[in-house]
Amino acid sequence: MMIYADNAATTKMSSTAIRAMLPYMDQVYGNPSSLHTAGQQAAEALQSARERIAVCLGCQPREIYFTSGGSEADNQALISAAKIGERKGKKHIISTAFEHHAVLHTLQGLEKQGFEVELLPVGEAGTVTAQQVADAIRDDTCLVSVMYANNEIGSVLPVGEIGKVCRERGVVFHTDAVQAAGHLPIDVREQCIDLLSLSAHKFHGPKGIGVLYARQGLTLTTLIAGGAQERGKRAGTENIPAIMGMAAALEEACAHMENNARAVSALRDKLIAGLSKIPHSALNGDPVHRLPGNVSFCFEGIEGESLLLLLDAKGICASSGSACTSGSLDPSHVLLAIGRPHEVAHGSLRLSLCHWNTEEEVDEMLRVIPQVVEYLRNMSPMWKDQKSGKRTFVL
Repeated sequence: MMIYADNAATTKMSSTAIRAMLPYMDQVYGNPSSLHTAGQQAAEALQSARERIAVCLGCQPREIYFTSGGSEADNQALISAAKIGERKGKKHIISTAFEHHAVLHTLQGLEKQGFEVELLPVGEAGTVTAQQVADAIRDDTCLVSVMYANNEIGSVLPVGEIGKVCRERGVVFHTDAVQAAGHLPIDVREQCIDLLSLSAHKFHGPKGIGVLYARQGLTLTTLIAGGAQERGKRAGTENIPAIMGMAAALEEACAHMENNARAVSALRDKLIAGLSKIPHSALNGDPVHRLPGNVSFCFEGIEGESLLLLLDAKGICASSGSACTSGSLDPSHVLLAIGRPHEVAHGSLRLSLCHWNTEEEVDEMLRVIPQVVEYLRNMSPMWKDQKSGKRTFVL
């Protein structure tokens, strides 16, 4: 039996999304920019998807731009807002220390262009307050970018409160909602969100397709030049099958959000309670304000990469907060941002559940994970030193 507990990385496509895509592969396959009947059928489908997604986000269809995913949407949102600010003589940007690299790396690029980037500390719980943002805003602040929910530790941030502060101060507010879309309520009008990024494969849609919501009146900077698609702001023939799959998946996720969140949160809480019994372990992220399916732990005395490989051998697919998969020996910047020491941050585990996970799977994970942690600790010279008193425990 394989237990898939890595839904924060990507999700299995729903049958609803697959069925929605199929007609646009072999029946309605025209280019939506073409004037003939086949092209106009595709154009009608494209507009329909835009309208359906807009309903899910609480915006207008003309404010929806299709992208290749969350990373592209993040890039275009930040660069666009920065350029708008630059034209007004404002070059100060506020974000947080634990954003996704799609945001952080883009901000680093903007710094090289003369922008000043201020990264707010997120504290042990992994969050920032609206007051922190208000205190950081200056006369020359052009953009605030704060993620809706953290991809590694699951903390849910008060984006509505932050959005209101930004609206009152006349500052553009962007949120990376890649982990939140389909799992948490979103209303861009009510939450005063100006720019929002999402990606279909995080809510059981296809990979390689996403959305940038941009409030009407904000001028987007074109990153991909060519044709006039997406009102001239994103060239390239639209991926109609993927767009239709994304629209269907988002509608389905929003329709069942409350029931799914309730069921998945119960599994999450059971898993957290069980793993908390492992000595010298710590839950990462806000214990209350967190994504329904996110369980993130640090276990002292082990390496996350070894933990993942042994769990995989036992049929459990999970991920680590460390950057081992990128070939780096550095621990996760998210875990360092919440104050985990390097040696503890290396021993992290992220389990991310969805509504297809079962209580039996949680029971199996609670049986296997403590055994694997104990096995790895017994192999660790550092752990032996800690047990003997030569070294002190951190957790």
